[in-house]
Amino acid sequence: MKFSIRHLAVLSLSSLLIAAGCGNNNASNNTGSSANASATATAEAPTAPASHKLNIKVSFYPMYEFTKNITGDLADVEALIPPGIEPHDWEPTAQDMAQITKADVLVYNGAGMENWVDQVLDSASGSKLVAVEASKGLDIMEGAAEEEDEHEHSHEHANKEGEDHHHDHGGLDPHVWLDPALAVKEVRNIEAALAAAAPEHAEAFKANADVYISKLEALDQEFREATKEVKRKDFITQHAAFGYLAKEYGLTQVPIAGLSPEEEPSAAKMAEIVEFAKTHNVKTIFFETLVSSSVADTIAKEIGAKTAVLNPIEGLTEEDRSHNLDYLGIMRQNLEALKIALNE
Repeated sequence: MKFSIRHLAVLSLSSLLIAAGCGNNNASNNTGSSANASATATAEAPTAPASHKLNIKVSFYPMYEFTKNITGDLADVEALIPPGIEPHDWEPTAQDMAQITKADVLVYNGAGMENWVDQVLDSASGSKLVAVEASKGLDIMEGAAEEEDEHEHSHEHANKEGEDHHHDHGGLDPHVWLDPALAVKEVRNIEAALAAAAPEHAEAFKANADVYISKLEALDQEFREATKEVKRKDFITQHAAFGYLAKEYGLTQVPIAGLSPEEEPSAAKMAEIVEFAKTHNVKTIFFETLVSSSVADTIAKEIGAKTAVLNPIEGLTEEDRSHNLDYLGIMRQNLEALKIALNE
């Protein structure tokens, strides 16, 4: 029915134009010209070459930050792991898997951070999906050993909370984004992959990446200056996430637990950390956002120290978002917290 009505409308319009042409030839020429130009533009628009706007899925917040700063408005970038969710334990739903398969690009950190990625890539086999491992080519460190106190936990709990988390990372430390110098390399890796996926935007992606990398390099310099002359080089963290940062700036991370933020240390490990803190007169025990601070609180109370946040930036909290904080802002907060602790 719509087809018939449309053609009747066209015939009626043609009749009117012919009638108008008989009455005023000059007007007909002008109107005809405009109408023809408009019709030509409308007909050609759908077939004109259009710039491809990439549909990009990223695993968790740092990958979103890096990717979005490269693409600007030239791509739709969406994080799979919702804000406020601890990414170590996240698993994709069937709906997430479908969204990833439909995407042009998947950006993930790698180095064992996303234990689900192999399953996703297997499911997306044969699709157009381009997978980007941001940490590819970097010198990945072995992670701190995971521990379980078999006297305090059942075998079932140990399997769930200890072994599974250990295998999540494959024994590797994935937290490369917490070293600004390595973050630069991750940005370059992402940029190169996106340029290959959308060559028409390659120059814009590079220009955007250059701007963001200049900010990361400034951050790197701030860390170097602030940690060059400090009273102490060691700091105690609840989660072994800051090994790359410590290595880059000549510091020593002393983790209470291993790579898994929710891992509970053994009684022996707790006693070891307490002894270290007393011997080295440690006055600050660092904990992190998104997980309980109970372990850090216990040790701080035992030695008469205070606690403070050292944020692994695995996801933004409601408070972070309310203060418009991003990777650079949180890293500067981390630097200020470290400066205080290293000079106590």
